Amino acid sequence: MRKPKFRRQEWHRYKKLGEKWRKTRGKTSKTRRYEGRKPAMPTIGYCSPNATKGLHPSGYQDVLVCNTKDLENLDPEKDAGRISSTVGLKKREMILEKARELKIKILNE
Repeated sequence: MRKPKFRRQEWHRYKKLGEKWRKTRGKTSKTRRYEGRKPAMPTIGYCSPNATKGLHPSGYQDVLVCNTKDLENLDPEKDAGRISSTVGLKKREMILEKARELKIKILNE
């Protein structure tokens, strides 16, 4: 089932508010009271299915990689590596080369 677009209350009225969701806190807020014909509020019932929970939008499991040894533990069909930000350029190139050999997808090439 598709989730509705959760937009901020009165996002259409004031441009400065933007569309990003903020919880409604007003005492008489119609959205907070779930009145009819008002935008939906995000609740626990809209959660994503367990099969896709925690996955990267590409469909792979996101795994942090700091060195070439970490690549050997990854399954190319399920996992994709994300190179740590603390890794330098020299080691980063080594990791990318090794990933190409093992046919492992790197999310932040």
